[in-house]
Amino acid sequence: MVTLQGKSVAFLVAPEGTEQVELTAPWQAVQEAGGTPCLVSTRSGSIQAFNHLDRGDTFKVDAVVADVSVGDFDALVLPGGVANPDALRTDADAVAFTKSFFAAGKPVAAICHAPWTLIEADVVRGRNLTSWPSLRTDLLNAGAHWADEQVRVCTDGPNILVSSRKPDDLPAFNDTLVTVFATA
Repeated sequence: MVTLQGKSVAFLVAPEGTEQVELTAPWQAVQEAGGTPCLVSTRSGSIQAFNHLDRGDTFKVDAVVADVSVGDFDALVLPGGVANPDALRTDADAVAFTKSFFAAGKPVAAICHAPWTLIEADVVRGRNLTSWPSLRTDLLNAGAHWADEQVRVCTDGPNILVSSRKPDDLPAFNDTLVTVFATA
């Protein structure tokens, strides 16, 4: 059995716009594997998740991105939702935090629209990724190798990047990120 016992995983989200299931399903997978998830956002308080275009639940923020560092975590998850990565990519602290995982060689997992944050962090060039189909051109223009696959695992460079397309792919995404995070 794969275990994340003793591993801390940051879930980076904006205050509003995270696709709820893309936060809660990987969060649960990390917990079930014995890891400790931490909700990191650009401001304190709580975040508003969405079920596509409808408001979902709110979730308490554990830490503000400006107050944490890559050294506090073993891995990073970037949930999607259109508004979430769109807001994160305009926040200098969120972009720097994301980029720091690549500089430290730590694993990162991104689903749906989350690769927009990776593009802004300038970490996709030469990497194999998948995403929500509308990001294809953005990723190609940023130098990534894009494919329409359920899950892509990129081992180019010192860290591992797990990417996935959409909520329907969550079972495979969750299994893969837990396995990758456990072995990294």
